[in-house]
Amino acid sequence: MPAFLGDATITLPVIFAALMGLSILIYVVLDGFDLGVGLLTPFGDAAQKDRMVASIGPFWDANETWLVMAVGLLLVAFPIAHGAILTALYLPVALMLIGLILRGVAFEFRAKVPAPHKPLWNKVFFAGSLLTALSQGYMLGFYIMGLEHTLAAHVFSALTGLALTAGFAFIGACWLILKTEGALQDLAINWAKRTLFGVVLGLAAVSLATPLVNPRIWERWFSVPEFFLLAPLPLMSLALIVGLWLVLRRMAEVPDSLAWLPFAGASLLYILAFIGLAYSFYPFVVPDRLTIYDAAAAPESLLIILVGVLVVLPVIAGYSALAYYIFRGKAKDLRYD
Repeated sequence: MPAFLGDATITLPVIFAALMGLSILIYVVLDGFDLGVGLLTPFGDAAQKDRMVASIGPFWDANETWLVMAVGLLLVAFPIAHGAILTALYLPVALMLIGLILRGVAFEFRAKVPAPHKPLWNKVFFAGSLLTALSQGYMLGFYIMGLEHTLAAHVFSALTGLALTAGFAFIGACWLILKTEGALQDLAINWAKRTLFGVVLGLAAVSLATPLVNPRIWERWFSVPEFFLLAPLPLMSLALIVGLWLVLRRMAEVPDSLAWLPFAGASLLYILAFIGLAYSFYPFVVPDRLTIYDAAAAPESLLIILVGVLVVLPVIAGYSALAYYIFRGKAKDLRYD
């Protein structure tokens, strides 16, 4: 093993856990906003629906690449955990895949079918977005509850599904504030105000439930000096929520050059929440059952895989960044010719 890796049985699992976490975070932010736009489409008129879909048209399929990357890293780097997690989450994962398929099919068909059939595919696009968001929220809640099949775990997971759906709608509305103008932008501001309450409730529920259901996590957050060292994280999140609310209240009055502020704030809020969850569960990849060190593949295998990841990851990041650069600015009409 290369000397710079030190103890490869420790270093390589940490590297892959960080890469997997980064992929999940990027996916949640990027695919979160395009799922959110799908969730909001029923509230716009026909022309607004077209503009909403156009705002995510160049990005949505590339955004989903990060989910493939995250699941792929889980499979090759932590194969034992991959089996345990996907076995416990088999049904919501299947529903999520159905939702993603519905979204992809509806996205293409709604632009190509005769006009009388377009409303049907708009509904399918919304249904796929809703099913995907609810499934992902359910999986998050069930993971937090330790992947245990109890009534409390399923009830909490269902509530988390609703909360994450509101969270996706919120970041989707913030994206529309950035990418649209006129009446649709005004609507997006109102949508963001309303869904922010769902985000607050969801963050509060996860923040309270995580330490309460797990004594280890309680100890990590509320022992001294950790309590004081970690206090800036929830305080920053609270300040960010207040800031987002104040910005959204004045958004209609500020120059459009500041339309990026809500989306940037929503993304930062997601990042802070993810950091808190990652700290709570580290070093476990399956809560309280398997650490990243126990579940990791052999160091020799991880080293070979790492070489491939270091090639593939910049390519994915590069073409994603290029797409966002090329299609910067306000959304235009979606065209297929």
